[in-house]
Amino acid sequence: MTRHPHVWMGLLLWSVFGQAHAAWTTNMAPGATEVSHAVFDLHMTIFWICVVIGIVVFGAMFWSMILHRRSTGQVAAKFHESTTVEILWTVVPFLILVAMAIPATKTLINIYDSSESDIDIQVTGYQWKWHYKYLGQDVEFFSNLATPAEQIHNQATKGEHYLLEVDQPLVLPVGAKVRFLVTAADVIHSWWVPAFAVKRDAIPGFVNEAWTRIEKPGIYRGQCAELCGKDHGFMPIVVDVKSKADYDTWLGERKAEAAKLQELTSKEWTLDELVARGDKIYHTTCVACHQAEGQGLPPMFPALKGSPIATGPKEDHLHRVYFGKPGTAMAAFGKQLSEVDIAAVVTYERNAWGNNKGDMVTPKDVLALKQAQSQ
Repeated sequence: MTRHPHVWMGLLLWSVFGQAHAAWTTNMAPGATEVSHAVFDLHMTIFWICVVIGIVVFGAMFWSMILHRRSTGQVAAKFHESTTVEILWTVVPFLILVAMAIPATKTLINIYDSSESDIDIQVTGYQWKWHYKYLGQDVEFFSNLATPAEQIHNQATKGEHYLLEVDQPLVLPVGAKVRFLVTAADVIHSWWVPAFAVKRDAIPGFVNEAWTRIEKPGIYRGQCAELCGKDHGFMPIVVDVKSKADYDTWLGERKAEAAKLQELTSKEWTLDELVARGDKIYHTTCVACHQAEGQGLPPMFPALKGSPIATGPKEDHLHRVYFGKPGTAMAAFGKQLSEVDIAAVVTYERNAWGNNKGDMVTPKDVLALKQAQSQ
């Protein structure tokens, strides 16, 4: 089948201009932190040095080609070597490299100087979420993808921040020096926020450091920059930078929530209360692998609906969720979720999708397992 020339021209124009709504840019962004500005300034310094070198080299080349071409009667010089030229093409590049190395060294020293921080935050990568722990503040939480599954499966219109939205963002105060201690609990991840010029690999068993000082409040977004598994693209980073007063208010609220959660562990829960809470936990933490109706994605992620685990002894079910299953993609959630949330999600799985076991696991059961494990 042949196409009319106008059709081919139309396809070519569409391929060139079809994405005209996207922002056109020819340079990296300056960012919003002290480090990002230093990196941008270094980038521009090196860029203009390269521009000058290019102008000189190509200018000399074209000048020689035009003014010393054979058609004008020019005759090539008769010399074998020139000590002066050899000295020049050795010394000049050396001086250029020194001129580039001085600002680059200053920038690198600044990037790696994480001392005298105001806030220390441990960042731990999990498949496929981030855990943030404010050291010395008794505040920690997981940050999960918040994009609805309907958008991911093309059953709904994509949102403005598709795959770049989370349920709980990392909250930081403006103007404070924040040190990040980056590690991982399973595979290699990479914590990357372009506006901060911060990108650190999260490696199990290792701790990498980075720091930032954000200059203005706002929402900043990033992603895991390491191929860490099948859901690598579903591991966004969102940082909510607040004023100092708003940050202090938020931190106080999180501390109060943590204290309240400790109280909930000793509460006498009903089956309906645990199922309702477990529904939310499941659709935040477990739905990506085991799916909304518990049908799973066999063979890697088995179904929970009617499974021997979800319909068997509740002790075995709790053990599987708490410790995971070595050698499989089933992670251990004992250190990822609170006693209340583990009890709730196990109870939910045992009473959802027609499993209807009618029993429940309480936070006290989880706490007993945890204490037994620590002995």
